[in-house]
Amino acid sequence: MEVADASSALESVLDEVGSAVVADREFLETVLLGITSRGHVLLEDVPGTGKTLTARSVAAALGLSFSRIQFTPDLLPADVTGTNIYNERDGTFQFSEGPIFANVVLADEINRAPPKTQSALLEAMGEGQVTVDGETHELPRPFFVMATQNPVEMEGTFELPEAQVDRFAVKTAIGYPDEDGEVELLRRRRSRESKSPSVNAVLSPEEVRALRTTPEDVHVEDDLLEYMAAIARGTREDRRVDVGVSPRGTQRLFEASRARAVIVGRDFVTPDDVKVVVGSVLAHRLVLTPDARVDNVDPTAIIADVLDEIPVPTV
Repeated sequence: MEVADASSALESVLDEVGSAVVADREFLETVLLGITSRGHVLLEDVPGTGKTLTARSVAAALGLSFSRIQFTPDLLPADVTGTNIYNERDGTFQFSEGPIFANVVLADEINRAPPKTQSALLEAMGEGQVTVDGETHELPRPFFVMATQNPVEMEGTFELPEAQVDRFAVKTAIGYPDEDGEVELLRRRRSRESKSPSVNAVLSPEEVRALRTTPEDVHVEDDLLEYMAAIARGTREDRRVDVGVSPRGTQRLFEASRARAVIVGRDFVTPDDVKVVVGSVLAHRLVLTPDARVDNVDPTAIIADVLDEIPVPTV
């Protein structure tokens, strides 16, 4: 798919999702940024802000199959991936697919399940497959996870393991709507009988697969590659950071920057593309020192400080 066509398709998806979800355009673009870059999306916010509606609406607009997994403290890994069931008729075991076998998987309130169950997603998110009892099963294509989590300060939550967090291409928050947005939400509710709005498909699975390969054709200058690498190194050298951005995170920054260029209809990346995506791509990957946690240091502020110290290339 050409960049111009991909940008137009993404604009249609944004318009359709925006008809159901009352949220900033920037937030919806960040969600599509993760999808376009062939990554996964983590949404963090308090309950009731529209995280689940966003995931369901995006899946519907993209014309993809959708599955929702409600993460709870008693959820087991097999409840996510599936399990082998004994067939008494022919004396064999048959694999019964779990809810993870869908194009778009909503891992709802993922941090309410213990780390062992959360880790059941690692192979699926990294390799697009699951292994059960030594047998590997391919997941549908395309496949991506949209996970929601409540702030860790809330009761009944577990902190996501660093390896799990690192699998998410972007992390963002929907936030509360402003006064006009909240009135618009009520106005939309008044005009329909159902509690949740409906979203129509504007793309097909084949178009989504083509769309997600479009960023591969976007050009990135060597100066920008050095700029991205310098940002990653800067996070590792900051005294407030215990563990900085991993090489996987640097690669995700590269991929997200190309996806951002596609969203705005450009076939090349600029420094502004990097600056727009860097917070949502890198901030959640930082592991802060104990002192920084006590001081409630915001990881996005660290990213901003790193950006201030690095010369911006001229492209």
